[in-house]
Amino acid sequence: MSSVVVIGAGLGGLMAGNLLAKKGHKVTVFESHSAPGGYTAGFRRKGYYFESGTLSFEMSDLVFGAMKDIGVFDKLTFTRQIARWVSNDYDFIMRSLDDMKKALLEAFPAERKRLRTYYAEIDRVSRLYGKMEKPKSMFGRIVFPFHVARFANMARKYGRMTSSEFVEKYFDKGSKLYCLFRDAGYPEMSAMIVPAAYSSLFNDYWTVKTGMQSWADVLAENFKKLGGELKLQSRVDKILTKNGSAVGVTCSGKDYEADYVLSASDYKKTFLNLLDDRSLLSNDFIEKLKNAAVSESFFVVYLGLNITPKIMKEYLKVPHVLYDASRAPGLDMSDANDEKLFEKVWLNVYSPSLVNEELAPKGKSSLMISCMVPPRWMKNWGDGDRKVYKQLKESVKKTLIMRTSGLIPDIEKHIEFEDAATPLTYERYTGNTEGASSAWSWNPKKWYYQNPGSTTVDTPVKNLYISSCWAYEFGGIPTAINAAYLCSKKIQ
Repeated sequence: MSSVVVIGAGLGGLMAGNLLAKKGHKVTVFESHSAPGGYTAGFRRKGYYFESGTLSFEMSDLVFGAMKDIGVFDKLTFTRQIARWVSNDYDFIMRSLDDMKKALLEAFPAERKRLRTYYAEIDRVSRLYGKMEKPKSMFGRIVFPFHVARFANMARKYGRMTSSEFVEKYFDKGSKLYCLFRDAGYPEMSAMIVPAAYSSLFNDYWTVKTGMQSWADVLAENFKKLGGELKLQSRVDKILTKNGSAVGVTCSGKDYEADYVLSASDYKKTFLNLLDDRSLLSNDFIEKLKNAAVSESFFVVYLGLNITPKIMKEYLKVPHVLYDASRAPGLDMSDANDEKLFEKVWLNVYSPSLVNEELAPKGKSSLMISCMVPPRWMKNWGDGDRKVYKQLKESVKKTLIMRTSGLIPDIEKHIEFEDAATPLTYERYTGNTEGASSAWSWNPKKWYYQNPGSTTVDTPVKNLYISSCWAYEFGGIPTAINAAYLCSKKIQ
């Protein structure tokens, strides 16, 4: 059996650790934070629980199957995540795509023809996705190549088209519907992803009833029971190489030898900061990596409120609300110098205690208000000036709380605890470049991988693999799990 070092105890690292330890390998996972989880984690303050990053996941068949493979599925309670969309024009709960169609057709009667045309194309692409599943019948196997050909044509048509370019085919630029569909999701993501995102959002969106941190804790405990070693508060300083191959890591001045090293941490920093021998990398690889765009980060406000769960449910209806109301026009997510940005962005309003009342003190509620942020906003939050950073952070926090009062009246009068996280906070705790929330950029004009639909765990360094969502263009829990499986297969 082999000795394996895993850098990072996020879901990809923990999953890889479990799979390899179950096979009998000697596995050590190094985590710089005081708790496992990475973006799949959470924390408590004054009795209120908040998620650190991820709120939900999709592709439940893959995720649930993985949990069964390592024997922890019965130790977790997964529950569906249903969202509500609210603006000045509509207010509906998204239990199905038909709910969304009906609500928007009623809200924008003058745009019915355009909406129907838009949804017809969304439905057509969605059906093609469904036909890409491996056929079981003889007839299915006969027609499958034709579905593959049609899907390939669709990918060529829409793969490199941005969401705004796609939406502009159906709605007037700058119109309410144009802005709605353009801004829903990651900025300028591939048009090919839009139908899949709708399908996941309406049919296959899940969370953990006891909070994401409980998921990470279950995986960590199972890993240790299988014989793995988890080292918390243990930041890896270097990846050691010999004769072109990874042979271990250095942590706190001590070398740890290994037959394989799996990086479940930031891809850029793995090679640009941790690798001890840059000569193993080509100049082209280094330059491409330096210039590669990562996904946007978030600003999050954490609030502990003396509002009962019953009243909170009357306000929000469901735990997760996508709030588009009372925002100023003119949003440009590429403008890092827009001082009024946070008056324009969509808000994600999420109450963990509406998922589970035990995630807040009895009779009270926890609330998170989050929104996406362009990279390096306002000279990267003050260009290192702590005073400016604190001023910007406080100003943004107040703006988001004020805007949320449209959902929760007089919210500021009910605050018992408040805090906030910026992209710099996320970079400090997760190590992700610029606080990237979902690996690489979702913009097809900026994709890092030549084939963004495949998972790439191999690296230019022998016996060094990527075991996180960074192995895939679009990050997330399913892609991290898939990378862990691929890494496990590499190590016999």
